[in-house]
Amino acid sequence: MLYAITVSLLLGIKSQTNAEEFRGIEFPQGVVSFADEVVEYDPLYSGGPEPTAPLFIDPESSLGSPDHDGPDHSEGSVSLGHGGRLTLKFTNNALTGSDDASGDLYIFEIGEVESTFVEISEDGLTWHSVGSVNGATSEIDIDAFGFTSADQFHYIRLTDDTNEGSSGTSTPGADIDAVGAISTVPEPHVPDVLIETAILLKFQSAEGSTYKIQASEDLENWTDEITGIEGDGSLLKYFFEITSPKKFYQVVPQ
Repeated sequence: MLYAITVSLLLGIKSQTNAEEFRGIEFPQGVVSFADEVVEYDPLYSGGPEPTAPLFIDPESSLGSPDHDGPDHSEGSVSLGHGGRLTLKFTNNALTGSDDASGDLYIFEIGEVESTFVEISEDGLTWHSVGSVNGATSEIDIDAFGFTSADQFHYIRLTDDTNEGSSGTSTPGADIDAVGAISTVPEPHVPDVLIETAILLKFQSAEGSTYKIQASEDLENWTDEITGIEGDGSLLKYFFEITSPKKFYQVVPQ
């Protein structure tokens, strides 16, 4: 009789992210670059008034890549409220510096860019001001505030400037479509792993003979796994999934 045991391991790993361009701005990490989670939305942070237009009060409209849409550009954004505040989090990546004067963070607003104060944080507790976006400026270079590619930030806080914009509309405050990190590093990825582990039992059969395969965990007590195997003179193969740390197999003529 010939016994052979093999163990096979199969690993499946996701593909890497590719660079993409959004509204003319290239993001090296593509859709991974954008904020993923709403931490806080407080349109009455400075007393209001708050937005009342139904299509501008959902803070999750600011998540993901820019998706501002509709014939009147009325979907896919959230109004901060007059002096309101929005805190977002990057969960699968982190904002970093670029070690040069290029933009690292981009705030996508709709309509005219209203003055909005921007803060960043590594842990959501300690905050650092990195200026504001206003007028024609939607991009921020965090290196200008002393940060480098060695720094990583997961939280972004936006606060509407009460000194700019009208408070007498149904959408007071800056209207945020998306927040993206141009300079970013993905979080360490634990790949999805599929492990298939099995024993391959092979034996040379004799034509006209009948066999059974038995299994044991202690080499004393044996149970039948397969019976009535008809030999035909060929090499027969059977796979068994490994379900215990120690298991033995034998082929017995019947």
